[in-house]
Amino acid sequence: MAGLVRSVDLAELRAFCAAVDLGSLGRAARLLRVSQPALSKRMRALEALAGAPLLERSPRGITPTGAGERLYVEARRLLQQADSVEELLAGLGDDAPVRLAVSHTIAEFVLPGPLVEFELQRRRHLSVELLIANSIVVRELVSDGRAEFGIAAAEKGGPGPLHEEAFCDDEVIVAVPEGHPWRERREIPLRELVRMPMVMRDPSANTRRVVEAELAERGLELAPPLAEVGSTSAAKEAALSEGAPALLSRLAIGRDDAALAIRRPRGLRFTRSFVLLLGAEETLAPPARALLDHLRRVITQG
Repeated sequence: MAGLVRSVDLAELRAFCAAVDLGSLGRAARLLRVSQPALSKRMRALEALAGAPLLERSPRGITPTGAGERLYVEARRLLQQADSVEELLAGLGDDAPVRLAVSHTIAEFVLPGPLVEFELQRRRHLSVELLIANSIVVRELVSDGRAEFGIAAAEKGGPGPLHEEAFCDDEVIVAVPEGHPWRERREIPLRELVRMPMVMRDPSANTRRVVEAELAERGLELAPPLAEVGSTSAAKEAALSEGAPALLSRLAIGRDDAALAIRRPRGLRFTRSFVLLLGAEETLAPPARALLDHLRRVITQG
């Protein structure tokens, strides 16, 4: 059996495994932070070295050939060993930041504590680049490979192409400032709720979509908003400055928010949950995998 004309390049194997995991050369290129032509060149070089086609290309994406499947199994084992060596040599690699896409609510009111705790537990600094957007965009960022993984609100339609893991439960409540008549109520009648102009997030925000969907099932819809804002913090500030109720995440109301009372509609709860979003965990670099494992422990303990 003839030997190879050159040694196997780990970068080629990593690109090959990422392409198989994600089913797309474009997504793999974004995940690995290289151009698609550069990644395609690596694939052609690897196939030339193997002397056989490794990937089947179609309008729906790519799949491994029989030879590609055999190579994938062994390449994945080799890359796991290479990652272990890199961890020992570079302390989990502090150069490139971990790109984490998260919803506004999670970024503002959930992640700060776990991120500080993660930093204190490590011997070396890990740079985390937070990509903050509404849950729809977070899913796009992870799906396109522009973020290693993400945290977003679960969608009612069920899991999409991304792998989802439960992260935390939440509820959309009505935050009522001092001086407003609803402050004296324990619950708000639904008919009264839908007639009141309130401070709300933008229409694409999950906070608002959850409320609108629940009301639509009952043949009701919200009154036009008093104000539309782009973040939860801005909604809290607007509620206090306008003296008006706001639709907010329960996670956003803490001990320092005594000026905002939590109220709920009579006979109805606007519940929702947040999930971890992953493309393919096997393609995560060691730093991203370490952060993901830490957040999973936070879920288990919390």
